[in-house]
Parts: sequence; C-alpha cells; structure tokens
Amino acid sequence: MIFTGSEKRDLLEMAVRAISEKVDPMWRVSAGATEMTPALESRCGAFVSLYVDRELRGCIGTFSEEEPLYRNVERMAVSSATSDTRFPPIQQDELSRLQVEISVLTPRQRIHDPSEIEIGKHGIYMKQGANRGTFLPQVAVSQDWTVQEFLGNCARYKAGIGWNGWKTAELYTYEAIVFSSDDSAKKS
Repeated sequence: MIFTGSEKRDLLEMAVRAISEKVDPMWRVSAGATEMTPALESRCGAFVSLYVDRELRGCIGTFSEEEPLYRNVERMAVSSATSDTRFPPIQQDELSRLQVEISVLTPRQRIHDPSEIEIGKHGIYMKQGANRGTFLPQVAVSQDWTVQEFLGNCARYKAGIGWNGWKTAELYTYEAIVFSSDDSAKKS
C-alpha cells in the first residue's frame, strides 16, 4: 500500500483532531472536510504512538481490519492518549507539544523460524494460549536489538510468557508503513 503526502497528512490531522476533541472540551474543529480516498478507507490495522517533548507517552494499536483505516487511526489515537496504562493521560497543556507517529500495518504472516525475521523490516506478533504480544518494526531498530533480543523482550514484556516463551509460541511477522507529524513538519 502506498500513501500520498496528502493522505499521510490527513491521517495525522485526524489523529490530532480525535485526541484534541477528547482532551480539550473547548477545542473546536478548524480543518476542512477530508476527502476520503481508497487508501484512507482501506481495511487494515494501525498503531498510533504519541510523544511529548520526544518522550513516548502512549502507543496502542489494532490488527483489526473490520473498520476503515481512518477509523482505526482515530480510535487508536484516543486510546493512546487516554488509555495506555504505562503513562499518564495526555493533558490539554501538552497538545501543542504532541508528536504523532502512525504505523499502518500489513497483514500478519505466520513464520516457523526466527531466521525469517528481518530487523527494521518486520514487526513481530506472538501468541501462546490467551497471551499475545507485539513489537512494531521500529522497536528493534531503536533498541539496537538482535532477532533473539527482539523475540525475548516481546515474549517477556509484551506476551508475558517468559524470555524463551517465543520458542513455543505461534510467531508472525508484519510490516508497517510509518510516518509522523515530525516528517510533515520537516517538509513544510
């Protein structure tokens, strides 16, 4: 899937608008109507990561393909801002310092060997019984992890199945198309 610069900006604006409407009761919409394109209405999952002053403040996503992408982005943006239990909710006075990163997900592909994982290209998803965990592709790069560290950290901290739990879990890879409000600002 390919997104135009305009579609990326529209998704980022939708995320910010959804967060602003939730966090600031006095916030009023000032943007015009968004033209819904096939890419914005595509059925795919998305994660929304939020940063305030370059510090992570929320990251929640869905693999669900039941709703259009733009709806998933709006819902995940609000959840990231208000419901990521690792961080305090985004406050009204932080909105002006908010950076948004959207990761549009490709469908997951089952793998059977860690050698199928390419750091920087693949995100990982694992499940074992009711336990599930995922890391976006950019996590391994930002942490400078090997494939083994990527899998071990996901198994321990995301899926809750212990460092070596990935060895008996179902493993999947996926890719992400990642863009952020910082990217937009740099091109303005």
